[in-house]
Amino acid sequence: MAKLYFSYSSMNAGKSTILLQAAYNYRERGMHTLLLTAALDDRSGRGRIASRIGLACDADLFETGTDLRAHIAGRRDEDRIDCVFVDEAQFLSEAQVWQLAGVADDLGIPVMCYGLRTDFQGRLFPGSAALLALADTLREVKTICWCGRKATMVARLGPSGEILEDGEQVVIGGEDRYVSLCRRHWSRRQLAHAND
Repeated sequence: MAKLYFSYSSMNAGKSTILLQAAYNYRERGMHTLLLTAALDDRSGRGRIASRIGLACDADLFETGTDLRAHIAGRRDEDRIDCVFVDEAQFLSEAQVWQLAGVADDLGIPVMCYGLRTDFQGRLFPGSAALLALADTLREVKTICWCGRKATMVARLGPSGEILEDGEQVVIGGEDRYVSLCRRHWSRRQLAHAND
């Protein structure tokens, strides 16, 4: 029976690397995959999933209004699909998460989603909230804070490297805009050891 999976973490935990490796493993065994990524995230180029360690692959784009079940069913009519991989899953809408659940339940295709759990203000993204509620399998991908503890939070950096507390929920950026912190240092707005 196909399932809906959600692998989540803070920034720079290697989610895209894990996705690309898993998709490669499917293809290496002669299976067919469909990769999807958010249209609004073009850091690696439009329609491209890339990891910080240099792995990359082309992907179909989804936007807020994309009917993912219809898109996947249409692609399946063209070629067999053994697994669907979704990068930047935090940008899914609740309706799209239900559509992906339908892909697993009704079309019998496993769907593996990878994304952030919370934004820089500690709030769930809509897609992440729906995935946490609906996914059959949840997996936390761990990364560490500068102190060595598990990083579960994301801080957004301003132009001078200061931690921002207000702003739009979605601002696309990488290591230049975001840093992963443990909850303790995120709450304290502390980016490194205090100089005593």
